[in-house]
Amino acid sequence: MQHEYECTFGIADWHMLTTGYQRIDDLQENIFGVVVDWLSAGLDPEVATFMVQSYVPQHAELHLLLSMITPLGWLERCPTYKDWLRELDLRDKASYGLLGYPVLQAADIIIYKADTVPVGEDQLPHLEITREIVRRFNNLFGEVFPEPQGLVTKSARVVGLDGQKKMSKSLNNAIFLSDDAKTLKQKVNSMFTDPQKIRKDDPGHPEGCAVFAFYKLYAPEEVGELERECKAGKRGCVACKQRLAKLLQARLEPIQEKQRQLESTPDYVWDILRDGSAKAREVAEATMAEVREKLNLVHK
Repeated sequence: MQHEYECTFGIADWHMLTTGYQRIDDLQENIFGVVVDWLSAGLDPEVATFMVQSYVPQHAELHLLLSMITPLGWLERCPTYKDWLRELDLRDKASYGLLGYPVLQAADIIIYKADTVPVGEDQLPHLEITREIVRRFNNLFGEVFPEPQGLVTKSARVVGLDGQKKMSKSLNNAIFLSDDAKTLKQKVNSMFTDPQKIRKDDPGHPEGCAVFAFYKLYAPEEVGELERECKAGKRGCVACKQRLAKLLQARLEPIQEKQRQLESTPDYVWDILRDGSAKAREVAEATMAEVREKLNLVHK
């Protein structure tokens, strides 16, 4: 994708604070880790722009201005917000920042005049709010922003280890790029499978199995045979998990080798972020100059 589009990859450290404001001790470490993951997985800072949200203060300015024109009802009806309240037990802790998350997200997107946004299935409602905010701004003050469209891949939602929800760090049901072989094996062994398949020769129902969902992503050529053998009671869950752990480990080993190399050169990683964020600030400031002009906020 980085070779087909003019890509900006952003680390949303302000967004982290919407639910993690009491867990900031490892924030800088996590920022560093995200960049290491990107580089290890193949993103190229010579081709794409890497930036940190808090390094580009124009995001906050645009967020503030957009919040002035965004109806409260749009945010309250956001299904992701409702999911957060329920799944993360935030009903008594929900902040103004959490409710306004989609407005800041809209600012993150449109400050670069992005027309395409790669998203998971769960983020599509947020992107629709972004489009509504764009339409409202353009109608009130004149055309500035394009309406961004979502780009969803075949793996629009990756199932979590529990098989019930999306894979998410906050839900503690995720596999990480840095997981070593032992951790990976433990996580795969914990994955949700068919509760009706107690013994190997019991007929299985792979359509509800988290392990089967991962085979679709990482070994689609094996899915047909696996489905037939599972339904016929010819393959057990333990064998499926053992095979999946090996598949995942083979994918992760070259990434982890690159991670180790990058972790030994932290200055290189931080320089990428600083340089990318400086480039992003130039683009963001050009957009904000237009926005201020439209809102009559240019001081004489």
